[in-house]
Amino acid sequence: MKIVSSNPEEYISLIPIEKRESFITLRETILQHILEGFEECIIYDMIGYVVPKSMYPPGYHCTPELPLPFLNIGIQKNFIGFYHFGLYADPLLLQWFQAEYPKHVTSRLDMGKSCVRLKKQIPYELIGELIQKMSPFDWINLYEKTVKR
Repeated sequence: MKIVSSNPEEYISLIPIEKRESFITLRETILQHILEGFEECIIYDMIGYVVPKSMYPPGYHCTPELPLPFLNIGIQKNFIGFYHFGLYADPLLLQWFQAEYPKHVTSRLDMGKSCVRLKKQIPYELIGELIQKMSPFDWINLYEKTVKR
């Protein structure tokens, strides 16, 4: 499911009503826990949290005119996509998340490289903890060591 919007509020207004409350709670969790320096925007047709170009002028190596993405949330057909690029880049962070996940929900973890597919149960508290583990400067350093080539 693709939602085209120019700002987060418009994006949320276009989410099907049956998924909107969970999505809003997820966004609120992110906004409450994300560390200072990240900015919220629309990127890749989702709500994104990025390291702004003012803080990291090179931007994203694949598309240098864009800011460095860190985290995205978006509505898909059968789930809410939670894309945390630190999980992709940091094996220890991924191990921690995988070990903690079953302590917060009874459903099995459904994820790809950086996408956690959130369906009926959303571990908001765990997501809050995860987000607080990386500052923009931590993400820039990790990105430059492991992702940027």
